[in-house]
Amino acid sequence: MLPRNIPLPWRPSSVAHLLRRMEEGLGGEDGRSRPPIEPQEQRRCIMSINWGPHFIVPSQAAKEFSGIVVLRENFDETLLREELKNLRLDGAVVRVINPWYYRRRGEDTWIKIGESDRREDNFPVRWDTSRLPDGTYEVLGLMHVVVKRDDQESMIARQNIVEVTLKN
Repeated sequence: MLPRNIPLPWRPSSVAHLLRRMEEGLGGEDGRSRPPIEPQEQRRCIMSINWGPHFIVPSQAAKEFSGIVVLRENFDETLLREELKNLRLDGAVVRVINPWYYRRRGEDTWIKIGESDRREDNFPVRWDTSRLPDGTYEVLGLMHVVVKRDDQESMIARQNIVEVTLKN
């Protein structure tokens, strides 16, 4: 339980508290109960390496779709390997899968479009938008990376959400 006399900006749920705690090298909620946070741990807490996925469009203006479109994404393998190392999951990347989903803006439920593991073609999936009402939609690429080290497999995932307009 937190003491009531801690000012709001320094409560553990705030980013300011986390940063202050790390600057001071303190660990616990009360600032004393855990050993200091190591610099490597600080980096892991603050920095997330954006290895992808990155939505591929011919140009920034090409986010207006009609009919059948092909969705594509790619990722930066160098940054992926750095992220895996930071997560202590470095090993052989044995598979990358990219399922695609869409939803109308303001909705909560995602509808699956399809998925691809064809990395050489930037994980393409065909999306027939012709039966959907015109409007603003969100497209979600949820890239999964399967890593194998020794006899153990691990999986990490990152998402990319892009807003598009359908005009059929």
